Amino acid sequence: QLQLVESGGGLVQPGGSLRLSCAASGFTLDYYVIGWFRQAPGKEREGVSCFSRSDGSTYYADSVKGRFTISRDAKNTVYLQMNSLKLEDTAVYYCAAVKPIEVITTAQAMCVMNVGDYWGQGTQVTVSS
Repeated sequence: QLQLVESGGGLVQPGGSLRLSCAASGFTLDYYVIGWFRQAPGKEREGVSCFSRSDGSTYYADSVKGRFTISRDAKNTVYLQMNSLKLEDTAVYYCAAVKPIEVITTAQAMCVMNVGDYWGQGTQVTVSS
């Protein structure tokens, strides 16, 4: 069964840090563009950070540049390190993977076009004092 499972969400104070994990099973992330997305209440889902192994590109939304870092390990897991968290980072965070075909071959394309072939179930991140 092909799936992505997120973990690591929780409640954190402003200025704090969290690291989200996304474990893939049933397929290898080596052949996919991978990314993290989030959806806050009443807002549309947005691409936060994406990574394309095929061209080595990484994308970060302006709102998280300098604070969030996307990475992956050799064990088919993707991470999102989130530092200096702000109230507006509160959202459900999803990881996703998409096959690099046609125009969706770069990190920016995945995040901006907001696409994925496989999605995790989401993990809640709440930033509150």
